[in-house]
Amino acid sequence: MNEETFNLSIRKFLKMVGVKSQREIEQAVVAAIASGAITGTETLAATMTLEIAGLKLKVRFDGDISLQ
Repeated sequence: MNEETFNLSIRKFLKMVGVKSQREIEQAVVAAIASGAITGTETLAATMTLEIAGLKLKVRFDGDISLQ
């Protein structure tokens, strides 16, 4: 295993996940506020699951996203 290639690949994957996830969350919040489903003052519970089938890895991360 090449450690440098491995670490760069992990960072690239995490950056892609972070950017795309943020975009999806932002769009969903804007749509929910526009539809009246939320007011924009909530704190939303969030869950992210990382799964790598080839490693039999499945890890859940829980947190909150505050809108105000």
